[in-house]
Amino acid sequence: MREKGNRLNRLLEQYLFILTPVSLILGFLLSGAMKSWTHAIPWLFAYLTFVMATGCSLQQIRDALRMPGAMLLTFALTHVVAPLIAYGIGAWIFGAESPYVVGFVLFAVIPLGVSSVIWVSLSQGHVPFTLAMIVIDTALSPFVIPIALESMFGASIELDHAGMLTDLFLIMVAPTILGVLVNELSRYRFKAWSAPVCGPSSKVALCTVIMINAAAIAPYVVELKNDMIVVVPLVVLLVILCYLVGFAGSLWTRRPDLMIAITFSSGMRNISLGLVLALAYFSPLTAVPVVLAILIQQPFATLNHVFMKAFMRTDLYKKITGVPHAEQVRY
Repeated sequence: MREKGNRLNRLLEQYLFILTPVSLILGFLLSGAMKSWTHAIPWLFAYLTFVMATGCSLQQIRDALRMPGAMLLTFALTHVVAPLIAYGIGAWIFGAESPYVVGFVLFAVIPLGVSSVIWVSLSQGHVPFTLAMIVIDTALSPFVIPIALESMFGASIELDHAGMLTDLFLIMVAPTILGVLVNELSRYRFKAWSAPVCGPSSKVALCTVIMINAAAIAPYVVELKNDMIVVVPLVVLLVILCYLVGFAGSLWTRRPDLMIAITFSSGMRNISLGLVLALAYFSPLTAVPVVLAILIQQPFATLNHVFMKAFMRTDLYKKITGVPHAEQVRY
């Protein structure tokens, strides 16, 4: 039974690049039936975070927190460089006052995505660093988002800080703490023991989250289809640039595991939170770039996974890191 579970987990990991776009399509097709499932997203996210955290020890988290340079670099890339790029692209095409520009900046400034942990793990990156960065970034998001939008657009946004902090604690911080404690109390055996069940079920949870999000946004995408010709390519460009900014900045670390972690962290955002904010505080036009990012972010995570594997077989990689060959790296 254990071997079957582990085999299924490996199979799901191998074909995750196919499962993610299929989940998007199914979400659109089943929109009527699944759009009412949005209440399940926080629980699914919490489960994903818990499963990832069970592979981390307290010592690993402490080691990650001892890398303030890498953390500040990630924060700067994701919440300073990326929003400025988003603002520049949007203002150049639509004008600075367009609600689409607010949407581009909102996508860039929302906290790092939980699902990036899965891709960092699959790519053999620094999972503890990614988890620590997500937790810190999420905790700061109630302050970072209003400040960023106000500084660029000159308008203050009223947010329920207490409510947001509570929700973010429940879906991010608490599952991380619980997962690390379970790992410690089991003397680092829980991850291997639970892998046949938690491994496949976490992949199913990720695909389910994608399906529910796609179902929830389907009506908005259909309603605003006339704008898609211009907005879709720009969202694709913005997502690509977020990955490239993270990759270029990560070269400074000269560490393969941090390069992977920073690249994925820079490219992926907590789109569910961005969608909630966009629909609650702005016009539907502002929500369009955030909505479209759901469709684009995961497929490009797959492409980035392939890119990182290919890069680690180049001479440039060997020159930067000093690692003779990617397959000799152990994280």
